[in-house]
Amino acid sequence: MATRTNGKSAADATKRTFKTSIDVPPDAREQICEILNLQLADTTDLFTQLKHAHWNVKGQEFYQLHKLYDELAACTLEWSDEIAERIAILGGYAKGTLRMAADATRLPEFPPDCVQDIDTVRELVASYANYCATTREAINTTDELGDPTTADLLTEVSVDADKNLWFLEAHLQP
Repeated sequence: MATRTNGKSAADATKRTFKTSIDVPPDAREQICEILNLQLADTTDLFTQLKHAHWNVKGQEFYQLHKLYDELAACTLEWSDEIAERIAILGGYAKGTLRMAADATRLPEFPPDCVQDIDTVRELVASYANYCATTREAINTTDELGDPTTADLLTEVSVDADKNLWFLEAHLQP
């Protein structure tokens, strides 16, 4: 059952828009905000997966991975802030709670029993690969919708995410 807020359901409240003078047409802004909210959910999920691995990693590579996962998590926090602020700039509503992210994420679930160093790397590689792919898709779609600014923002995220994926994959290569 949806919680009521000022006479509206919580679901209705998250579909709200705010007045803006940005020259992106309203229907395109709505679609872009939906795309960005999916990216925000994925980014939030990726952050929690990294922190989970950071707290629980075990094995010979513990110290190196513990530090790496924390650095990568800090990077995702920057992305989430930029993505959420872009939603607000476009007059949208940023769906920023953990529960909202859990409902919307497209990333694979991080196995709760995964703690061995190399296994955590493999799981995070899968999540990053998925994240990188959906980010590139979002770049193309937002550009096609006439918002090169959002496409540029997502391109910056993509550059960082690809590099972070490389950092992780290097642990799996001979």
